[in-house]
Amino acid sequence: MAAAQGRFSDGADGTDSAKESSVPLPFRRAVDGLKKARLRPGIEIDPVKPPQRLAPHAYALEAAVVDGEEDLADGRLILLHDPAGHDAWQGTFRLVTLVRAELEPEMAVDPLLPEVCWSWLKGALDARGLTYGEASGTVTMAASHYFGGLGERRPATQIEIRASWTPREGGGGVPDTSAHLAAWCELLCQIAGLPPVGPTEAVTGVVSLPQRRGPHHPQG
Repeated sequence: MAAAQGRFSDGADGTDSAKESSVPLPFRRAVDGLKKARLRPGIEIDPVKPPQRLAPHAYALEAAVVDGEEDLADGRLILLHDPAGHDAWQGTFRLVTLVRAELEPEMAVDPLLPEVCWSWLKGALDARGLTYGEASGTVTMAASHYFGGLGERRPATQIEIRASWTPREGGGGVPDTSAHLAAWCELLCQIAGLPPVGPTEAVTGVVSLPQRRGPHHPQG
């Protein structure tokens, strides 16, 4: 299981020392934390090209909860960094996410489901004792009904969580990105329909960002 090479939004990818030296040390350490995260089984994760205009520095991952050849849920997590700080963030780092999955019919009719899904994110962060601020987001459900040549397909409902939060910085001005990634993956597993686990139960070994299978990519 080879370690994947991440890509920095300013072009530094760890292969050019001159470019890498232009990346702030706290951001590099925060990215290293992502690469050392301990995750539960069934998650495939891969670094992808980050957005260019959200912050001076960015690093992005996409992941899927996989059962055989089927993706039960997928998502994207973006780490943003502005060394000068950002008024809206109330900090120098920000985590931004998109998570989505197709719902079972009995879940799709639950009027409390959006509130429950939002509580999963906060619960996953709180379970690891993480401090964070300025959390905000949306939970959206979209129903699809099929007609004509697609009429044999059963109706489907997809749920999508878009959220962002400011991870509180620790020593050296670096947040515990490893724990934040583990919490995010727990959210991904819960929206996929897997039962939650505690932080210690989720640890099975260090994950070095293995390559995801298949061509499916979440839309940002």
